[in-house]
Amino acid sequence: MPELPEVETVMRGLRPVLEGRRLARVEARRPDLRWPIPADLRQRLTGAVVTGIRRRAKYGLIDTDRGDTMILHLGMSGRMRVDPETEEKHDHIVIETDEGRRAVLNDARRFGSVHLVPTSDLDSHFLIKGLGPEPLGAPVDLSGFKGRFAPVKALLLDQRLIAGLGNIYVCEALFDAGVAPTREGGKVKRAELAKLAAAIPEVLERAIAAGGSTLRDYRQVAGELGYFQHEFRVYGREGEACTRCAAPVARIVQSGRSSFYCPSCQK
Repeated sequence: MPELPEVETVMRGLRPVLEGRRLARVEARRPDLRWPIPADLRQRLTGAVVTGIRRRAKYGLIDTDRGDTMILHLGMSGRMRVDPETEEKHDHIVIETDEGRRAVLNDARRFGSVHLVPTSDLDSHFLIKGLGPEPLGAPVDLSGFKGRFAPVKALLLDQRLIAGLGNIYVCEALFDAGVAPTREGGKVKRAELAKLAAAIPEVLERAIAAGGSTLRDYRQVAGELGYFQHEFRVYGREGEACTRCAAPVARIVQSGRSSFYCPSCQK
């Protein structure tokens, strides 16, 4: 599933295509993805000018001059294609500007979703309202871990505490901070929390600079792969030598997700 760096990369790729442009054509080629596509999507977006392209957690947001915001969730396999030369089987949403440029949502597994809400109501939308603070743009605050018994990894994945973190980048940040994913959140020392708070945005920024991580379906808007998977220090490297101490990287399962870490470096 695309995580924060992948969604950020996609939205940055859409800006030069859509931002400031009037939408000449909006087409939904099926009535639903994970949830129903708004029946009035075409009516409300056609003729509107895109005033902003941004991201909240793992959701892309497209604002218009009519006071609407389209919420875009890529789900498991969704990807945005810009000015594709050919149509593909799972192209479900087509957005065309007055310049003739196109942004196409392709989602083979249909776990993604598209919503259209008044911008003034965005913060109360069910996908947005429970989200915690962003891990980019301001210091990461981990004070909410105090007194918590849950594993530190589970707390980092809790979207109510920090918005947008996913399995890949939590594993990588925990490694950089030297904290084991199994540690009880409330028992992580203040100095370790400071290292972790610094590691989170550093890992995310490096991933964004690399265009995200392509493990299966994810592509950037022009079709390029992400390249951060070549920089993984622990994620997906079970049994391989730790890049820091050469001990074998371990994998355990926590709440149904694989956690990769170095038992020697992370305590």
